[in-house]
Amino acid sequence: MEKNSKKTEWAGLIIGIIGIFSCLFGLVMFNRYVVMLIPLIPRMLTLILSYWIIAAVPILVMIFSKDKLSDLGFSKEKIGLQILIGILLGIGMSLVLTLVPHLAGFGSYVDNGYRYKYLWQFIYEFVYCTASVAAVEELCFRGFVFSKIKKISDKDIIAIIVSSVLFGLFHIASLNILQIIITTLLGVFWCICRKYIKNCTTLSLIICHGIYDAMITVWVFVFIK
Repeated sequence: MEKNSKKTEWAGLIIGIIGIFSCLFGLVMFNRYVVMLIPLIPRMLTLILSYWIIAAVPILVMIFSKDKLSDLGFSKEKIGLQILIGILLGIGMSLVLTLVPHLAGFGSYVDNGYRYKYLWQFIYEFVYCTASVAAVEELCFRGFVFSKIKKISDKDIIAIIVSSVLFGLFHIASLNILQIIITTLLGVFWCICRKYIKNCTTLSLIICHGIYDAMITVWVFVFIK
């Protein structure tokens, strides 16, 4: 990569990362002090749409840099297979990382605190986790951050480590060191899937991530009363 081009990528990466974490802080404050005052139906829509604020700066950087969707790990080829891979990965992760702890008596460690009872709540959880949380986080970290670092360093391992550590730190608002470590490792796993599983794209990871997150609430309903 030429020197000027590398500087541009560095600038875009730094601006994007600052934007991600700044918007995350703003969203946390918005959710804490504003969103709970909104009536239920508008609140549900607001939660889905407002999460995309986190991706606003990276999207602007990508537009300015004229990045292609293919640079971010998306592909127009075999979309059905991409979706299937995402579904299988999501179910597999849920069984291993959530169901097994419940069966082994460690359900409290994978309890997200939600106590849903109605079908519409679970449907909303799948929509929110996939179209909002997973889509934004995969676009930002396995898409934007990973691709920028890969271009700068030309090394997959550096892109995997840095994007995953940043993904872990993204969850620092929980003030839970264990969660930061776990999400960092999840980031590594998803990067490896994107890199080494044929036809596993960023779309696959969005679906996988969404299913995995949403199924946590399902298993809580099944095992924790």
